[in-house]
Amino acid sequence: MYGLIGQMKAAPGKRDELIAILSAGTEAMPGCLSYIVAKDATDADALWITEVWTDQDSHAGSLKLPSVQAAIAKARPIIAGFGHRFETVPVGGVGLGKA
Repeated sequence: MYGLIGQMKAAPGKRDELIAILSAGTEAMPGCLSYIVAKDATDADALWITEVWTDQDSHAGSLKLPSVQAAIAKARPIIAGFGHRFETVPVGGVGLGKA
C-alpha cells in the first residue's frame, strides 16, 4: 500500500471552499482505499489530506483523471501553499480493509 499525509494552506477565509473542491469528484479513483480531508485544529486556513492507495502507481494515475484535473484547476487560485508532506506505507486499521 501507499499513503500520503499532506498539509495544504488555503487563501485567508477560503478553507471551506477549498475543502468542498477537494471533496467533490473523488468517489471514483481506481486504487484509492481512503481519501480524507480534515480541518487543521489550530490554523484556520490549513487542512490535512490523508490518502491510502493500493500502490503508488494508482495515486499517480489519479492525477490524470479528468475529475481530479478539474478539481486541481478550480482549487489552484485559492491554494496559498503547502506545509508538511509525508509518504507512508499503511499496514491496516479501522475502515481500511485489505488491499
